[in-house]
Amino acid sequence: MTVTPLAAHAADRPAPAFRGRIGRDARSGHYAVPGRYRLHLSTACPDGLRIAVTHGLLGLDTVCPVTFLPAVPDSPGGGHSALRPLYEASAHRYTGPAVAPVFSDGWSGRIVSTHAPDIMRDLDRRFAGDRPPLYPCGAEPETGTVERMCAQGIERAAQRAGSAGGEPTGRDTALTTLLETLGALERRLAGRAYLIRDGITAADVELWVALVQLDTVHRNHLDAAAVQRIADHPALWAYARRLAVHPAFGGPLDLDGIARRHRARCHGLEAAGAAVQILDWAAHSAR
Repeated sequence: MTVTPLAAHAADRPAPAFRGRIGRDARSGHYAVPGRYRLHLSTACPDGLRIAVTHGLLGLDTVCPVTFLPAVPDSPGGGHSALRPLYEASAHRYTGPAVAPVFSDGWSGRIVSTHAPDIMRDLDRRFAGDRPPLYPCGAEPETGTVERMCAQGIERAAQRAGSAGGEPTGRDTALTTLLETLGALERRLAGRAYLIRDGITAADVELWVALVQLDTVHRNHLDAAAVQRIADHPALWAYARRLAVHPAFGGPLDLDGIARRHRARCHGLEAAGAAVQILDWAAHSAR
């Protein structure tokens, strides 16, 4: 199977996205073989953390090993020098940044995928064996809804609400969207341990990482009153605290790395909300 680089699908992912998939058998080109593939992740990056949590929940340490990368990329354009050979082998005359995450094929020395949602689904469907699936049959619509809520209603809304260059009305609208999304998730979690099923699914991975980002990154650019309103969702933050104790969630959580990555990338102004931490992630995480 030929893997071709595609145009980035979001402004915060400037590098080409490789979208190879793992098939069922040898006819697909890429198929599940223990030890053939490797993940290259920075868990200071939200996508890297999502994949690392998924990898841990599925117990794939020996089946698909991980190379952990520095929190702050060491190459111009936000890339990692360690990934440069993979990018150059995978795209002819590639000159862009060698960014993570990367799912690579050790047999060919090339990149299979850099698209986190595809990587997570392939790890679950092709490598998990007898473990309970993170993408259970019939749950894809619910999982997709949660993915959109996290991406649009939490992460993008929080970023816009804290934007120093945005109009006040736009920031207020974004904050309203954020609070409405958190309220909807709060109601969904009422009386439940997990988001869409009786066990952990990919929807829980998505939401937990979005909450980590909200409290460790986006909070720094919001005022104290906004952060207090965000914190006023007891079921949601109790859920986040409970999952942080799980080794697959709290284990790869790199709080220092997240802070260093944020300082290296951020051009916004710090606001009073930076002093109002919602959860003590270090105390509750299993790291």
